[in-house]
Amino acid sequence: MDSKTIRYNNTRILVDQVGGVSNFANKINKGQSQTSQFAGTTPIKGIGNKVAREIEDAFGKPHGWLDLPHDEEFKSSDANVSEAIPLIGKLIPVISWVQAGTWTSTEAILSNTQFEEWLPPNPKSGKHGYGLEVVGESMLPDFRPSDKIYVNPDFQISDLKTGDLVIVACDGETEATFKKLIVESNGMYLEPLNPKWLGKIMELREGCKLVGKVVGLYRDV
Repeated sequence: MDSKTIRYNNTRILVDQVGGVSNFANKINKGQSQTSQFAGTTPIKGIGNKVAREIEDAFGKPHGWLDLPHDEEFKSSDANVSEAIPLIGKLIPVISWVQAGTWTSTEAILSNTQFEEWLPPNPKSGKHGYGLEVVGESMLPDFRPSDKIYVNPDFQISDLKTGDLVIVACDGETEATFKKLIVESNGMYLEPLNPKWLGKIMELREGCKLVGKVVGLYRDV
């Protein structure tokens, strides 16, 4: 399910909760005609970041709530009504590979930064954790293109060991990269998981730095 559809489905949940588009429009302080364009039964446009955050604020939802599927939380049967399991912890923002190469923690992110996507909480990500979308096939078969990975930028290099998965940024390159780490007495090396990938093992050369440790995987099914 794409982010546009997720936002719309969540908006419709809120519309139903307040009894229709008219009440929803009043709740978010917008005109009914404008609101119907993105929250009606036949929307003609998507919900942008600014409006998404305004909807969340109006309904007292956490930042990023509109970007995660909530349909199942509100489904129940007449015979058995189950209570939804609440999310524990903070949502994790998904950033770009360019940003991953320049940010060492989300403290460096400007306060008005708008994120297109959020991941469910993962305590292993730490206080400043973020998510990345896997691109390319160098980490197959364990990590597929479009998978999301959780990254913890607050780690001790001395604690890393062979087999750890890391995010690396190198001088002169605009994007960070994702590889398996090999630690030996004479240095550190990077290796893709895909056995068919050319140039398998490379040295962690001067000018490259470890900027994150991969601590989890999130995959759509």
